[in-house]
Amino acid sequence: MSAKKNSKPILEKVEPLFGSSFSYKHFNQDNLNKSEKFWHYHPELELVYVNRGSGKRQIGSHVSHYRNGDLILIGSNLPHCGFTDQMKEGQQETIIQFLPDFLGQYFFDIPEMSSVKNLFERAAKGIVFHGQNKRTIGAKIQGLRYEDSYHKLLGLLEILKLLEEAKNYTVLNAEGFMLETKLEDNNRINTVFNFVKEEFKRPIPLEEIAELVNMTVPAFCRYFKKITGKTFVQFVNEYRLAHAAKLLHEKQISITDVCFESGFNNFSYFNKKFKSLTGKSPSTYRNELNFSIS
Repeated sequence: MSAKKNSKPILEKVEPLFGSSFSYKHFNQDNLNKSEKFWHYHPELELVYVNRGSGKRQIGSHVSHYRNGDLILIGSNLPHCGFTDQMKEGQQETIIQFLPDFLGQYFFDIPEMSSVKNLFERAAKGIVFHGQNKRTIGAKIQGLRYEDSYHKLLGLLEILKLLEEAKNYTVLNAEGFMLETKLEDNNRINTVFNFVKEEFKRPIPLEEIAELVNMTVPAFCRYFKKITGKTFVQFVNEYRLAHAAKLLHEKQISITDVCFESGFNNFSYFNKKFKSLTGKSPSTYRNELNFSIS
């Protein structure tokens, strides 16, 4: 099955530019980020700013839709996907990646940096920043593009301090995400996530997904709940609902078509689940899109 071939987990190798201790990448309409289509992981923390536009947040076992740009800090080895699959004129995505000890083994242990070290620990579950924090810090992230290596580093330290002080944020995997440090566990959970990403539009029997990672159904259900804090069925439904929200925002198709294109085969069940997740019916959600503020 082709889905099994595509579900292979990816350990991304991050290479900073010559003369720099961290990676800084900038993407736009003419230079799309094509390297992160699948769930992957790496030991580096990752700071992502999307200046505007919409897309999916896919971080750990959290999946949601954003509508007006995004600012996210992703912890070390936390599985995630790329955030933009298409860009319009003026839209930009900036990614900064750095190891937890990129300034030396003990740098973040000094008193002046202890709060930033705490930020890194919180980022283990993924953090999304909102409102003015997102806009102010995002502008500074984009501004680093034009600085030399030395001033990029100073600017990054300032940005990390601003992120630590920010009050308007959400921890994405608050209900629990505990990825073991073994490579085997990284590979297994990324295999599951990538399989769902490819196959969510059809029914996925527990027997099929358990066989994919060489586990029995009961063992897989226990494992998945331990790692993600949610059942596999819940995770798949949340992925489908995030996709539905994206379709409601980006495509002028009927809500019935949204339901079936998102992997649901029962319209009333889709309505019920969508309202349970967002607090709104799909039609109300779509009607309010033009008036909502991220």
